[in-house]
Amino acid sequence: MNFSRGSSSVAIAACAASLVVTLAACGSDTEDSSASSSSSSTSSDVFTPPNLTETANEAGCPTAAPAEGGAPEWTLPGATGSVDVTGSTDAAAPSVKVTAPFSVAETQVQTLKPGDGPVVSDTATVLVCYMGVNGRDGSVFDSSYERGAPVDFPLDGVVTGFQKAIAGQKVGSTVAVAMTSADGYPDGQPGAGIEPGDSLVFAIKILDASS
Repeated sequence: MNFSRGSSSVAIAACAASLVVTLAACGSDTEDSSASSSSSSTSSDVFTPPNLTETANEAGCPTAAPAEGGAPEWTLPGATGSVDVTGSTDAAAPSVKVTAPFSVAETQVQTLKPGDGPVVSDTATVLVCYMGVNGRDGSVFDSSYERGAPVDFPLDGVVTGFQKAIAGQKVGSTVAVAMTSADGYPDGQPGAGIEPGDSLVFAIKILDASS
């Protein structure tokens, strides 16, 4: 996920191979990230800057589909549409179901299951599993759950909406965020199918954090 808001020339030079980073460190508020060639549902041909890398981890990210049925852990009516989110478990990926087009006027964060680890600072380096869904059409544009590997990145190097979702949470928590375009990619991310104005939804599992 090109979460970065730093220099576009530095970020593009650093890009290598994983969309969690295409959306995490390969763009800026002003660039259109045309260097990205990944599709909205494919995890190959994506960017991976060196400071945002998929990391070997005993737990990994579960790749199994979530069980059908059961009440969602978070239902959020938007300015348009709505979203139902159920966080991941040790055995299954999260579920994010969108009644499209979904949009929010203000970024909203929900703790789905609180963890019992230390509180994550706003400058921590975190290890997470995540799924990103576009509210406009309900498509998954990036998912470390699909790849089965968590991602490691500095929290102060990602978009504002992702920072709001994780900073202040405890390690071990599963959280969800519905973010405005302004807190995500106001100019869009064409390589990930994100258009200007799109609200995004993330389901996140915080595995670890370090200062």
